[in-house]
Amino acid sequence: MTGTPLHLAVALDGAGWHPAAWRAASARPGELFTPGYWADLVAEAERGLLDFVTLEDALGPQSAAFHRPDDRVDQVRGQLDAVLLAAHLAPLTSHIGLVPTTNVTHTEPFHLAIGIATLDHAAEGRAGWRPQISARAADAAHFGRRTTPQLTDDDVRDPELIAARLRPLFAEAVDVVEVARRLWDSWEDDAEIRDTATGRFIDRGKLHHIDFEGPHFTVKGPSITPRSPQGQPLVVSLAHASTPYEFAAHASDVVFVTPHDRLGAGAILGQVDEAVARVGRDVRARPLKRFADLLVFLDDEPGAAARRKASLDALDGAELASDAEIFTGTPGDLADLLLDWRTVGLDGFRLRPGTLPHDLAAITRALVPELQRRDAFRTAYDATTLRGHLGLARPNSRYTQVS
Repeated sequence: MTGTPLHLAVALDGAGWHPAAWRAASARPGELFTPGYWADLVAEAERGLLDFVTLEDALGPQSAAFHRPDDRVDQVRGQLDAVLLAAHLAPLTSHIGLVPTTNVTHTEPFHLAIGIATLDHAAEGRAGWRPQISARAADAAHFGRRTTPQLTDDDVRDPELIAARLRPLFAEAVDVVEVARRLWDSWEDDAEIRDTATGRFIDRGKLHHIDFEGPHFTVKGPSITPRSPQGQPLVVSLAHASTPYEFAAHASDVVFVTPHDRLGAGAILGQVDEAVARVGRDVRARPLKRFADLLVFLDDEPGAAARRKASLDALDGAELASDAEIFTGTPGDLADLLLDWRTVGLDGFRLRPGTLPHDLAAITRALVPELQRRDAFRTAYDATTLRGHLGLARPNSRYTQVS
């Protein structure tokens, strides 16, 4: 391959990202909560040599509204726990990265850190993590320990206003990720001795208290989980406005952004760069990969994808709306768009299939071969870890003494 390869991921969610996807002819609604359904999807994504899949999760049932629950019964409601699902998928796959979403507003950082580290062990170095704040006040009622802001309908019309209202939760999330990274480092790589002759299993001097103290919690450490294959599993985040851009600049290895055209993509990447400068991140030492999200409907016949989407819109009773650009067209048309947008500095794309499994298969069996023909995508995996897929180095433990 000549030049820098394009990176591709898929976001898996229920029957697909259209609310009526479960009613599509090719859907498998009776299997949404079965392990076989998810194993089939991830096997298909790996067949297409994709970098990773993300798995959605939340603290409450899905809702047509961003900021509050609803009572609709005509859309998919309910999810499997994303981390446990990823752990099930880990031994069924061999190369593709597995990136579950977890809530960080109401979940203890220590618990999150050992869960993701354990996933990295189970996947032999292919784990990632998408930390997500809880923007719904109703989620707090599940725990009874705190309240969170109740967003209004006016709030959700303006991404910057939402970000400002939720800024304290993003600040807390920065601390959660910092605690996780310290805990992942708290066992040095050679802390385990396992010497039966001397009876020494670990070198206690290579396990470290992290002694984190912040405004929201204190964590002493060390972790209970030895350092994982990647050292630090990949951290990803979705960002729409200045505050989440800063969160990504502080905490993430990959940021997903949501432009609606190439010009908008360039402008957003400029804002991400400004956030990186504000927080003082050294991107030479800690690169931040930038992916654009696209919600896609793909068919070989021109016009077929748009007709399919329109049929689903009619079933749902409303035209599909999304934070991400909605693409309907052929795999060749999408390849044109991806290669055009990448010229502004994008490293890759996270594609949200409108329906599953139809649009996932169109990605792996039509889009990927088209990109390969254009010498823009890998023809085989050349790394064994998720960091390796993205060209990111394995970080050393911060506690290792340099001699």
